[in-house]
Amino acid sequence: MDDVRKLIIIGSGPAGLTAGIYATRANLKPIIFEGKEPGGQLMGTTYVENWPGEKKILGPTLMANMRDHAQHLGCTFVSEEIVKVDFSKRPFSVWTNKDKEFKSHSVIIATGTSPKKLGIPGEKEYWGKGVTTCAVCDGAFYPDKEVIIVGGGDTAMEDASFMTKFTDKITIVHILDSLTACHAMQHRVLDNPKIKILYNSTLKEIKGDNNHVTETVIEDQKTGQKKTVPVDAIFIAIGLKPNIKPFENQLELTSYGYIKVTGLTKTSVEGVFAAGDVADDKYKQAITSAGTGCMAALDAERYLASAKLI
Repeated sequence: MDDVRKLIIIGSGPAGLTAGIYATRANLKPIIFEGKEPGGQLMGTTYVENWPGEKKILGPTLMANMRDHAQHLGCTFVSEEIVKVDFSKRPFSVWTNKDKEFKSHSVIIATGTSPKKLGIPGEKEYWGKGVTTCAVCDGAFYPDKEVIIVGGGDTAMEDASFMTKFTDKITIVHILDSLTACHAMQHRVLDNPKIKILYNSTLKEIKGDNNHVTETVIEDQKTGQKKTVPVDAIFIAIGLKPNIKPFENQLELTSYGYIKVTGLTKTSVEGVFAAGDVADDKYKQAITSAGTGCMAALDAERYLASAKLI
């Protein structure tokens, strides 16, 4: 493509699609690169009950609605993944996995994060069917149910504490012989009778009835002994990996590997903005991602106007 776009949006989750909606309404004629996982993490969830205005909606349906909204307003979608960028000269250049180059005066990065997974049998089959990474998103579906939290860091402790609102049958499974969360977070869990901890343990397999997870196999790392335990939900809290590979040598990152932003969406390169989970290691909610997508689009519009590019 020879022409230079006003705005390129990389990513098609809540942040990218919201940015697209606002940017299109501002007549920036954005092009959205959907990436290898169009729709983001909500495509792997079941019902969403914390999206304003929707009492209960399937994650994939919500994302389809958002995409349809953006497309209706005039967003151009490209079903390719951005694998390389050059932010060192203007206009900016991005390349897709099909070796196509696109140029733009501004860019919004909304590539999100990918949950670190266990890589065990049954995990893929039951993802979104009782196996998930977000207790805040899905915890309310399991009142008085048997739940397992995998991990020993702050996120795992937060998930376990959150789940005590719904059930007293919570088990933390941790590979080490002690928790790695901060002292305060550990004690919130250690002092709670609703939560038990299996140290030196790992999940080896996840089983179900084809519709939902029903049990898992846990192995003691010291003895090698395995046991099958019933479970209704498994929350994997072993970390998230921001999807920043094409931008590693182009933008300043935080110590945790997220894109560093100032003024909420501005990156270290003027004219390049970041929105959603790729720049958020704190909130990690669809609604906050959408909010920063809006902010990034408004910031991009102001940047283009001040640079006399629109």
